Amino acid sequence: MKKSTGLTRLIPYLKKYKNKIIGGILLIIVVASLNAAAPYIEGMVTTQLFADVKAGHGVNFAKIAQLIVTLVIVYIVSATSNAFFMFLLTDAIQDAMVDLRNEVEGKIRKLPIAYFDTVPLGDTLSRITNDMETISNALQQSLARIFNAILGLTFAIIMVFRIQWKMALVTMLIIVFSLIISKVIVTKSQPLFTKQQDALGALNGIVEEKYTGFSEIKLFGKQEDAFEEFREANSNLCENGFKAQFFSGLMSPLVTLVTYVGIGGIVIMGALYVISGVITVGELQSFIRYIWQINQPLSEITQLSAAIQSAVAAVHRVFSFLDEEEEVEDTDYKTLTAPTRGNVEFDDVYFSYTPDKPLIRGLNAQIKSGQMVAIVGPTGVGKTTLINLLMRFYDVTGGCIRIDGMDIRQMKREDLRSQFGMVLQDTWLFKGTIWDNIAYGKDNASKEEIIDAAKIANVHHFIKTLPEGYDMVLNEEANNVSQGEKQLLTIARAVLCNPPILILDEATSSVDTRLEQMLQDAMQKIMKGRTSFVIAHRLSTIRNADLILVMKDGNIVEQGTHKELLSKKGYYEQLYNSQFAH
Repeated sequence: MKKSTGLTRLIPYLKKYKNKIIGGILLIIVVASLNAAAPYIEGMVTTQLFADVKAGHGVNFAKIAQLIVTLVIVYIVSATSNAFFMFLLTDAIQDAMVDLRNEVEGKIRKLPIAYFDTVPLGDTLSRITNDMETISNALQQSLARIFNAILGLTFAIIMVFRIQWKMALVTMLIIVFSLIISKVIVTKSQPLFTKQQDALGALNGIVEEKYTGFSEIKLFGKQEDAFEEFREANSNLCENGFKAQFFSGLMSPLVTLVTYVGIGGIVIMGALYVISGVITVGELQSFIRYIWQINQPLSEITQLSAAIQSAVAAVHRVFSFLDEEEEVEDTDYKTLTAPTRGNVEFDDVYFSYTPDKPLIRGLNAQIKSGQMVAIVGPTGVGKTTLINLLMRFYDVTGGCIRIDGMDIRQMKREDLRSQFGMVLQDTWLFKGTIWDNIAYGKDNASKEEIIDAAKIANVHHFIKTLPEGYDMVLNEEANNVSQGEKQLLTIARAVLCNPPILILDEATSSVDTRLEQMLQDAMQKIMKGRTSFVIAHRLSTIRNADLILVMKDGNIVEQGTHKELLSKKGYYEQLYNSQFAH
């Protein structure tokens, strides 16, 4: 059953704070009833004045003063109640938005890697930031006014029927025509607001992509191409935004036109009734004031139309994100009772990202505990995919992968991944001290352990040359240290967690030649006694590997040591020689 993606999806979050909302509604009922009483009291003042003048004696100032004092009290109580209503409603809305943001954050941790591989990061960020803010602003600005409008409209309709029912029926025509106009315009404009939010997400995706690749864009002189792509996305956002706002903006003047035509007819009709004595002048005055009380909420709702429709589109995007298929939870798994030794077996493994494009077909390999295994081959043959399968970021579509004889699909993902240390080509460090960044690999790590890990990764000396040493704070982009130094810090992090199996995915790609040699020496130390997988394009870095797996077209075409593979004069030799050809 398809879930609704309208504003009704927000009800469970607001329902949690129903006591505050109910308290606010009770207060707004008081406000609406007092606002409905005010025009009637004003009409009584006018009626009293005309009655005194018509009777030919002096004005009854005492009676009029009493009515005015009553009116002032009504206004004061109404304003005070309205202030308390806004406080309670604002508190409830902000608490509900906190819950929704927390759920979105929790959803991120439950999504499979496949989601982030297929959806642009900028679009996801737009859902979490822009769309959430759109919802929050719409609730904050609109909900109170909608409550007020509905109650004000209800009380005003009751009062006009109380004064003169025939004139009230004419008034109802204003409401009916206004609703018809609103329905037609909303039906036309709502899809445009959805396109507007989607276009905003696409624009954010392009901005995020161009910002992260700014250096490469400058290097290859692609600024004009990048700007053209941005300009196209920006124009698309502008076009959809204009259409959405224009069609939505038609609602207010059309509703106002209907109201003014209705008021003109009612004034003429009311004047005739006053002349014939059906109603008094004060009642006509009150009636016209009530028409404006009816028009005011109608106008407010039409003015809020753009914000409400943007919020509906934002709700659709946010809850579409929350409805994304989550990583399947482990239910039937075997608990690890002993430390992993690191024996890994790929048994007739098949895998494809899409059914029509098979990537890995019938792959077989056996890796013994403690071996350093290098995986080589051209781009796109499945080297990183093989590691993703090993970590269960994706599950195999055929065959199985075993660690120490156990199918990894029988292991809890958390237990499985705790057996790995991973250093990626794309380094990730966060804002915080160097202590914190290295210690991220192990809870409650001591300073001595962190320093030892830094020494093994050959980064301790560099850290000591920094002004604040290990207490230096890395900024948000961690660009106050070099790319190679960032790589060394992530390696120190992996060393600290002391995993049975180590994965290095192009781990030395950002390190210069001198540091590379130092790193190779350090790697020999940390890989001793544990199974290690190394993915590298620079074949010179894996000469000492115990086993080299040569991949081509999603399968292992050759395997053996460096010398063995060269002696075969096969595909590996071609790859190796191609890197040293002049």
